[in-house]
Amino acid sequence: MPKACVIGWPVKHSLSPKLHRHWINHYNLNADYRHEEIEPDDVVEFIGSLAKHGYVGANVTMPYKDVAFQVSKPDKRANFVESANTLWIENDVIRATNTDIEGFVHALDARAPGWDHRSNEALVLGAGGAGRAVIYGLLERGITRVHVVNRDLHKVSDLQKKLGNSVIAHKWDAVPSLVGRSTLLVNTTPLGMIGHEPLRIDINSLPSTAVVCDIVYIPLETPLLAAAKALKLVTLNGLDMLLHQAVRGFELWFGIRPKVTQKLCNLLAADINRTY
Repeated sequence: MPKACVIGWPVKHSLSPKLHRHWINHYNLNADYRHEEIEPDDVVEFIGSLAKHGYVGANVTMPYKDVAFQVSKPDKRANFVESANTLWIENDVIRATNTDIEGFVHALDARAPGWDHRSNEALVLGAGGAGRAVIYGLLERGITRVHVVNRDLHKVSDLQKKLGNSVIAHKWDAVPSLVGRSTLLVNTTPLGMIGHEPLRIDINSLPSTAVVCDIVYIPLETPLLAAAKALKLVTLNGLDMLLHQAVRGFELWFGIRPKVTQKLCNLLAADINRTY
């Protein structure tokens, strides 16, 4: 029986087991998906011996995405983001990818069809692992100018060296002048998440065709998304991205490309609302 897991510390809060078990049951598979709470001193050994532990692959969550990248054979996407969230075994080798890239763009395809034909300038807040995944996905889909706002401009400078002039670095004080020209706004910082400071930006000058995204999913509707909905803009929350990024791993481990449905979205949304 093929088994996969999510590795983290802590990890019991993860929605991944509920998500993957839903698909396992839906497709009537003889398979399983578990959580593995691994202490920091043990994580390298655990990843290196996934097969010995009975696993065909794994998701990796905080704080181990960088470790997973370093101890595996990463693909092009993981190499760009410099972190891995999905592992699988290929010819006895631990392979790694980062599915946040396709998770983001496929979630946009589902919630805002044709977004890539309507967008030419995007504003991305944050340049961490999630931010790099979003930026890569946008450029892959033909967005010509991606304005990246980050407190540490050195991170953005590194991206510019890799990607060229399509990526433009800005400090936070540039946000007011960038909002009005952006047809896509993406928050990849934890600002607005429960337990963090709110994201304080004025989005009233966004074009009426703009799409607003927030990778945060606790809460499901952040103040940023609430403000966007008040302006009748199309919005995308972090749960959408979570669901779509999970598709590739399930396919690698169990041989079926699962569908992201509204029923599944509602199931996990209800779980989040009960918990938080």
